[in-house]
Amino acid sequence: MAAAAPAAAQQVELKPLVDARVRYEHVDEDGQPRDADALTFRLRTGVEATRGPFSALVEAQGTLAAIDRYYDGVTGLADRPLVADPQNIALYRAQLRYQDEGVSVTAGRQVIALDDERFVGNVGFRDNAQTFDAVRTVLTPLPKLKLDVTYAWNVRTIWGINGTGARQPSIGGDNVFANLSYATPVGTLTGFAYLVDQDEAAVQGYRLSSQSYGARLAGSTALTQAAKVAWQLSYARQSDWHRNPNRYAANYYLADATLSVSGWSLNAGYEVLGADDGVAFTSFQTPLGTNFKFQGWADKFLTTPPNGVRDLYVGGGYGVKEVLGADAISLSGTWHRFRSDRLGQRYGTEIDLIASVKVRRALFSLRHARYRADTFATDTDKTWVQLDWAY
Repeated sequence: MAAAAPAAAQQVELKPLVDARVRYEHVDEDGQPRDADALTFRLRTGVEATRGPFSALVEAQGTLAAIDRYYDGVTGLADRPLVADPQNIALYRAQLRYQDEGVSVTAGRQVIALDDERFVGNVGFRDNAQTFDAVRTVLTPLPKLKLDVTYAWNVRTIWGINGTGARQPSIGGDNVFANLSYATPVGTLTGFAYLVDQDEAAVQGYRLSSQSYGARLAGSTALTQAAKVAWQLSYARQSDWHRNPNRYAANYYLADATLSVSGWSLNAGYEVLGADDGVAFTSFQTPLGTNFKFQGWADKFLTTPPNGVRDLYVGGGYGVKEVLGADAISLSGTWHRFRSDRLGQRYGTEIDLIASVKVRRALFSLRHARYRADTFATDTDKTWVQLDWAY
C-alpha cells in the first residue's frame, strides 16, 4: 500500500476547457456612410492534462459573425466603422508547463498578461484575443521577491487567419519581457524592461519596435473595516529598438487612485503617453498591450498620435453581491478628457458606462462609449450587449 500511494498521486488529471461568448456591437461614427452592426459568436474549447508538477494544455477557438454589417479590418469594404472581430478558426493555446514551489516554466502558445496589461496583455475584450509563442519563466527565490522573464518569438494577433497588410495574423520577432517585483509595506514595486520587436515590414515598416524601461508601484490599504484605498504609480522611458528606422525617446506616466466604501467606489487618474518631435510613431507606443482598457472604449488612441496623449479621467461605481438571485451586480462610469502631450491640443472627451450581472458561470454586460471630438478623430458612439459563459 505504501508503494502504491506515490503512483496514485501521479495519476493524470483532465480538466475540460469551455469559454463561450455572444456579443452585439453597434457603432455610429461620424464620417462613415453607414453604421456598423456586428453579432458575433465566439467559442473556445480544449483540455488540460496535469500530472504532478507537469501539465499540457491545448485549446482551439472559432469566431462566427451572424450579423456582419461591419468592417472587420481584414476583409470586405471599409464603408462602415471598424469592429475588430473578424471571423476566424485557429489554435488559441498549446502549451507545456512545469510548476513547483518557487518556479514555473511555460513553453508554447500561451496567454501573457503582465501587471495592468498596459505594455503586454491578452486583449481579451476582442473575440480572437492575443497570444504569444514563447517561453516564460517565473521564479520566486524569496517570499516577497519575484522574477518574471519571457522570450516570445511570435505574436498571434486579434486579426485571425485572414489578417493581411499591417494587420498580420502573426508577427515574428525577438521580444523580451522582464519583470522584477518586490512586495514592500506600501505596495508591490516592480522594475520592468519590455523589448518589443515587430519584425514585419508590413507592420508600419518596423516602426513599432521599441525598448521600454521603467518602474511601477501598486498597493492598497484598509482605512476602516468598510473603506479601502488603492493606488498605482508608473513611469517608463521608451526609445527605438532593433530595425526601427525612427530615432526617438518618449516618456510614460501614470498616477491612479481608487477609494472604495461599502460597495461604492470613486476613481481618478492621469495617464500620459509622451511625444518626441511630432513625427508619426515617435510617441510612446504600446502595440502589445490590452489598449482597450485604457484611454476610453471608443478606441481612438489604440495607436498613440504623433503629439502624444494626456488622459485625465474620473469615475465611480457601485457593486453589490448576492442580490435579486444574482451573484453580483455592478454599475460604473468614467469621464475622460484627452489632450496632446505636445503643443497642448484639445483632442476630445469621452464618457464610458457599464452595467454587469453575474449569475453563476454567466456574465451579462451592457456597455456604452460616447466620444466627442474637438481636434482629433470624429464623434463616435459605441454600444455593446454581451454574454460570457465559462467552465
